[in-house]
Amino acid sequence: MVVLSNPSLDQIPLIRPPKAAAASVSVVPVVDLSEPDNAAAQLVVRACQDFGLFKVTNHGISMELVRRLEAEAVSFFSLPPLEKQRSCSPDSFGGYGNKTIGANGDVGCLEYLLFAVTPNQRPFSSTLREYLSAIRKLAALVLELMAEGLAIEPRDALSKLATGEQSDGIFRLNHYPPCPLQLLHGFSLTGFGEHTDPQVISVLRSNNTSGLQISLKDGSWIPVAPDEESFFINVGDALQVLTNGRFRSVKHRVVANGVDTRVSMIYFFGPALGERIAPLPQVMGEEEQSRYREFTWEEYKKAAYRSRLSDNRLGLFEKETSDQTQRSLSHNLHV
Repeated sequence: MVVLSNPSLDQIPLIRPPKAAAASVSVVPVVDLSEPDNAAAQLVVRACQDFGLFKVTNHGISMELVRRLEAEAVSFFSLPPLEKQRSCSPDSFGGYGNKTIGANGDVGCLEYLLFAVTPNQRPFSSTLREYLSAIRKLAALVLELMAEGLAIEPRDALSKLATGEQSDGIFRLNHYPPCPLQLLHGFSLTGFGEHTDPQVISVLRSNNTSGLQISLKDGSWIPVAPDEESFFINVGDALQVLTNGRFRSVKHRVVANGVDTRVSMIYFFGPALGERIAPLPQVMGEEEQSRYREFTWEEYKKAAYRSRLSDNRLGLFEKETSDQTQRSLSHNLHV
């Protein structure tokens, strides 16, 4: 990964805080995994339809393991800049980045490590290998609950898609250092700009520092209260397509806290590159038409990573895309 010259803070977009009324609505759905599967499955489906985001408790993952990995992440991000930049070989996927997000002009007040999760990978620590294994099992369970709640058979139809041997996983460590807040006119700095995740689901864990916000159906933004004991599950674009829009790919962003350091760890679960993505017949009503044209995960992934963060990435794959949206997306993708 080529590390570009760092943009200055005055190039990072500003965000206006949510309105006071919206800011008080900070509770996202909670799914207790110790509940019977049928009850948990219904909660998962409702959360995916209404918010596109929920958190799971009683997940069985050791907090000692989580904190060990977080400590390793903090240790890495404390290294001198040149040492961090040299940490990954130039031909590896991802690597270290600082402020620059992708190759299309998006910037934020953060630094990160990004790499592919493959069967033959060599994680930089045994702690990370253990963590990835635990999160993969959690993701499989959550996807099975989704399948049960949607009456999809077999029960592992979604989990095999996203956690199988050939699945396309990505792991990301984000470090949001204290950044000076833009107090003028009540604005603050963008940590990570608004976007949806392209994959099936994402599993997020962060420390006890605020910053994450999600967009509701009416377009308003609300903060998500931090919870370092739980894991947050995001619905991604691919799952929105698989459910023909029943599940909502949640638009989210991170605002720079300004005072406290935020560390987040996200495992993105994508299908195999050649997997064809289309609404599942079992979720379609009688005579219901697909809202999306069929595509492979590789095709969608390439389009998503050529776009800007805030682009409507699924717009190019909707069957009824407006001429204006088509022109806008085509321009941004350099088609």
